[in-house]
Amino acid sequence: MTRPTSYTPALADEICERLASGETLRDICRDDHVPSFRSVYRWRESNAEFSARFALAREIGGDVIAEQALAIADTPQVGERDETTHEGFKTVREDMLGHRKLQVETRLKLLAVWFPRKYGQRIDMTTAGESLNLTPEQRQAKITQLAAAAEKRRKQAEQDDGTDLV
Repeated sequence: MTRPTSYTPALADEICERLASGETLRDICRDDHVPSFRSVYRWRESNAEFSARFALAREIGGDVIAEQALAIADTPQVGERDETTHEGFKTVREDMLGHRKLQVETRLKLLAVWFPRKYGQRIDMTTAGESLNLTPEQRQAKITQLAAAAEKRRKQAEQDDGTDLV
């Protein structure tokens, strides 16, 4: 059976619904009745309405993936591992912490790449709450203030003979 390549509203609805449920587009496109990954991207380029719906579905799907990460972190997952002892092999049942940690970290890292404004690290572009967007007059006043503070520290360092450290 050949894969469909022409856009249909029903197929577009299914793709958007599945994206919004947290499925990846690659997984969706593996189904025989769904067009290839490239075809879906061509649909996005040629159909503004589908492109907007697709972007919203992706964003909602990102929130679902974040909720999945929280559920994984909160839910113990018991597994078995074999351990070699001096008496031979024994099977140990325990929470698969390493596996759960990997699942959570992978989801969060992908979200940070896919949606950097929402899930990426935020870099504070202020200094002690002060904005870096200064008028020329404010900038000159700040430079004068910093120069005076530096000069004061320089003079104190010249006067400091280190006797207070003994």
